[in-house]
Amino acid sequence: MVEASWYGRNYHGRPTASGEIFDSRAFTAAHPSLPLGTIVEVRRVDDGRAVRVRVNDRCGRCGIDLSKAAGAQLGLLRDGRALVRIERPRNLAWAD
Repeated sequence: MVEASWYGRNYHGRPTASGEIFDSRAFTAAHPSLPLGTIVEVRRVDDGRAVRVRVNDRCGRCGIDLSKAAGAQLGLLRDGRALVRIERPRNLAWAD
């Protein structure tokens, strides 16, 4: 388990570690060590809500930072932070 938070307003429109421009409306995330481009499922431990994101940036202070859109799916805009599990998605066909 790791702690998840979200980021958006101050970074929207800026380059990410992958070189793409950060879009707070996209389902992306920053992680300290997962390979850039990796798709993961982030699941809240307390209520089971989940979201799939693509890692396109780096962070250093928490387990995973989600874009505003992904954070909203997990209720982080209200809660700020939550314990999550980072899992490999079972089916990636949607991302093709």
